[in-house]
Formats: sequence, structure tokens, C-alpha cells
Amino acid sequence: MHDIIIIGGGPAGLSAGIYAKRGGANAILLEEMFPGGQIVKTHKVENYPGFADAPEGMALGAALEAHARAWDLDIQFDSVTALLLQEGAHQVTTTTGVYSAKTLILCMGATPRSLGLPRESALSGVSYCATCDGAFYRGKRAAVVGGGDTAVSDAIYLSELCETVYLIHRRDTLRAAGTLAQAALKQENIIPIWDSEVVELLGETELSALRVRNRKTGEEQTLPVSGVFIAVGITPQTQIVQGQLELSPAGEILTNERMETSVPGVYAAGDIRKTPLRQVVTACADGAIAATSALEYLGQHK
Repeated sequence: MHDIIIIGGGPAGLSAGIYAKRGGANAILLEEMFPGGQIVKTHKVENYPGFADAPEGMALGAALEAHARAWDLDIQFDSVTALLLQEGAHQVTTTTGVYSAKTLILCMGATPRSLGLPRESALSGVSYCATCDGAFYRGKRAAVVGGGDTAVSDAIYLSELCETVYLIHRRDTLRAAGTLAQAALKQENIIPIWDSEVVELLGETELSALRVRNRKTGEEQTLPVSGVFIAVGITPQTQIVQGQLELSPAGEILTNERMETSVPGVYAAGDIRKTPLRQVVTACADGAIAATSALEYLGQHK
């Protein structure tokens, strides 16, 4: 039986792993695909303290992984299929076997939210990761849907590749941080489409245009684009704990300031929990707090 099992290898999980190993715990981290989480899909991370050179997300993710491995954190690439939360002996079922642990730290993160339009998942040219797929649209017209930090960062990144980038937002001002918003609006080839939403994806097998409706006037227009990048929020990956942990109406895990969930010995950190800010720095802090809380729990239940 492990002292701590960490599920998810993003900034929260890797930070939890560092603190767990520094605390002397027998800890293992289970990651489905690759360490780094959502930041590996980020072009540049401009707001992580101590990195004024704005490293690429993939490089920062790799650095976090290397730090965790330097503390001999056991990182296993395995997909978790079921959890049985029972105090003192939590069970984690994966595609290769069953693990047990005295404590769990849940860091499964969140996935991009879709627009819910017909053929959104089948049509070529629809993406949720600008840094992953932006190069395919070099010299072409593209669109970004959203107005937060991710959407605006995506638009700026794409403006370096694409002829034109339409930034489609439901409101008349961007929600992104001031510096990001200003940088985007200064780019001549970023064209904001205010107070609007995408109502139809046009094209047979490949995206050819977007039908966009103004939410105030009802007026519609067609924007010819080869690609659209959707950045309208995230959905926490909490399906596996539904019915076992207290969740918010949006499906986020509810925790206190110690990252404790409604089940003793189970903690949550990062984008998966209800939090006012989802950033690398807050995910790392969550992971550190969760691991420290788990270590204290282990000390009290020897």
C-alpha cells in the first residue's frame, strides 16, 4: 500500500509529488498521457514567477517533470478507470491493475469545453489547441472563439502565423488580463467580432466558414476561415468521483483551504477543484498544500 497516490501529472500533481517525496512519503503519480497537463499546449507562459523570459509551456512542463523525477517520484503512465474512496484504504483501478493508498491527491485537471454545435467533433479544422494545430493554418484565415486569457493568447500566437485572425467574443470587452488584451488589440491582423457567437460550422468535411450571430442585433454574417480554435472554458474531469465526493453545480470538487475533500484522506488540487483562479502558479500551490496536508494526515494516522 502506498502512502500517497497522486492522479494526474500536470503542475498540481507534479508539485504534490515533489512535496510528498521531500516529506519522505512512499508516493506514486499516475498519468494517463504525458506530464505537464494543459500547459504543454500553451505557446508561452508569461505569468509564472521567476521566468521573465516567458518559457514555452512544453518546456515548463518538462522542467516540472524533471524536478519531480529528481526527487525519485515514481511516475507511471496508466489510465485510471475507477476509484473506491474508503478512509485509510482507497483503491485505484487502472487499465493494468489495482493500487491502494492511505491518501489520494486528485489532480486530473479539466478539458476544453465545446460549443455544442453539430459536426463539431467530426469536421476537420476545429481545434481546441492553437499551439498544437496553428501551424496547419499558416498564411490562412482562422478564428478564435472566447475572450479569456487562453483565447486571447491563442489569437496572438495565431496572428504570427495566419493572414487574419477573427476573435469572436460574446461580450463587448475581453475578459483576458489587461496586458494580453492590449497586445491582441494592437495586432492589425486580429479582428475582434464583438457581442457575437458562432451558430454554425460550414463545410462538408473540412471547415470553410463560420456563421456568426450578433447577440444584440440578431444580425448574422459568414466568416470564411480554414480553422477555428475554441477557448470557451473547461470541464473538470470529475466523472470518476461523482457520487463519492461533494461537487459544485459545475462539477468541480469542493475543498477547504487545506485541499481536503468531503472524504478524509482524499485531497484535490489544481483545475479539478472549485477555485477562483486557474493558473500554473495556483495549481502548483494547490499541489504543495495538498501534499503537506496528506503528510500531516499520515503522521496522525500511523
